[in-house]
Amino acid sequence: MQILPVIMAAIAPGLSLLTYFYLKDRYETEPIHLVIRMFLFGVLLVYPTMVLQNALIEEFGKGTFISAFFLSGGIEEFLKWFILYHLIFRHEAFDEPYDGIVYAVAVSLGYATLENIIYAFLNASSFSALMIRALLPVSAHALFGVMMGYYLGKAKFIPHKAQRYLWISLLLPILWHGLFDYILLIFKTNWVWIMIPVMSFLWIRTIWRVDRANAHSPLRIATADEKIKVS
Repeated sequence: MQILPVIMAAIAPGLSLLTYFYLKDRYETEPIHLVIRMFLFGVLLVYPTMVLQNALIEEFGKGTFISAFFLSGGIEEFLKWFILYHLIFRHEAFDEPYDGIVYAVAVSLGYATLENIIYAFLNASSFSALMIRALLPVSAHALFGVMMGYYLGKAKFIPHKAQRYLWISLLLPILWHGLFDYILLIFKTNWVWIMIPVMSFLWIRTIWRVDRANAHSPLRIATADEKIKVS
């Protein structure tokens, strides 16, 4: 196995998706150093996640439902949310709703990128196998990050509903992440026919959330046509 090409193939999907969502910020792009820092925090989450998962497996076993919704979805999404809430939620750079999406995607893709590198070396993955992972697990992490960041943005900028949206920002990604993993674990051979509509739905909702978050930016100046549509 050639190490450099494998590493590049494992890193490329995460960086590409992060760039895509970073550039979707229409009004004020985030400080690149802060985005990189959140990406690196995502990378650092892999080890404590593995420790917690192994400890819980020894305590409770590894059933399909537990594995999908608690060991993967629960632990991974909670740790991402914990980092975002304590390091970003009250940060001065978080000054418009879309910013939550950028930082949540950065943390999620940092995690997914290191996970992808580990998978590549442990399984001696081919380029085609890594591309499949780019289309499924890596992009799924990004989509879960958009969910989390979108509702963190709503929590910050709709203060009277902050508690409600904070809970949604945590529980919705856990639910979808758990469902994603559950499908892969249950349907060993025919999972692709279920995953295609699921991923299509998630991407459609993601694009909608991106547009909605940008539309509610306090930095946005509506055009005459947009004002007519709103009214």
